[in-house]
Amino acid sequence: MVICRNINKTYGEVVALRDINLHVRKGELFGLIGPDGAGKTSLFRILVTLILPDSGQARVNGLDVTTSLKEIRRSVGYMPGRFSLYQDLSVEENLKFFATVFNTSVEANYELIRDIYVQIEPFRKRRAGKLSGGMKQKLALCCALIHSPEILFLDEPTTGVDPVSRVEFWDMLDRLRQRGITIMVSTPYMDEASRCNRIALMRDGRALSVDTPENIRASFSRPLYALRSAGMYALLNDLRGYEGAHSCYAFGDAHHLTLGSEADGAEAELRSWLDRKGYADAQLSRIEPCIEDCFMELARQ
Repeated sequence: MVICRNINKTYGEVVALRDINLHVRKGELFGLIGPDGAGKTSLFRILVTLILPDSGQARVNGLDVTTSLKEIRRSVGYMPGRFSLYQDLSVEENLKFFATVFNTSVEANYELIRDIYVQIEPFRKRRAGKLSGGMKQKLALCCALIHSPEILFLDEPTTGVDPVSRVEFWDMLDRLRQRGITIMVSTPYMDEASRCNRIALMRDGRALSVDTPENIRASFSRPLYALRSAGMYALLNDLRGYEGAHSCYAFGDAHHLTLGSEADGAEAELRSWLDRKGYADAQLSRIEPCIEDCFMELARQ
């Protein structure tokens, strides 16, 4: 459904995308995972024909993004990162307007949006600008779906949304994927990567890795430990100076440490070093890497 070959994009001296190569299969939920400035929005804007790449080739549903603008726009649904519906129109009026733009009606495709729309239907007379963040995103998704697109592009749909609404939104995406709709979604939240079939980890315009979340975690080759102590700030500085450490960074209520060696005595040597440094209360445990650990290691490389 989506093919990108050596896509590059610059804005003056700023390089937004560098040789992006990836593909998205039909019926797949594909995630672009990365921080602000990684190039996610630029790639989406190229794929929905809003801007042109400087070089490379991109195809959506078999159509070239530089020559088949109208055909692509009829077959895709796009939800930009910034809420872009008419805030002075009601929920109902926004939905009817976008259906009319695509020469269809709400009734014709209601079954596709029903599971989502029933959650905002009690507010159908309320102006879109007066909705909560989660309700705005559900309305925007309904408007992106109202013409029954073959592929959805959702740019950071859960940014600024409360945790409960985030989970509900991803549950809705799962149901849409089960209907056969191909979905490409971007997010800065690493924990959302596990909800995707495959992901591309992006940073500074580069795709660091493109694979399933499971395979990316399995590729993490170094021993990884979580450490906790009463003096967490001092511990972080000391660990970064430990000669056996490969990397160390704060992660929630713990520090995640990778060792430069997998030798049997490396962990025992670390425990001995902690005792010598006065961290007798340090809690050390071997852990499995998450997507964020993998991202940090790939970015370091």
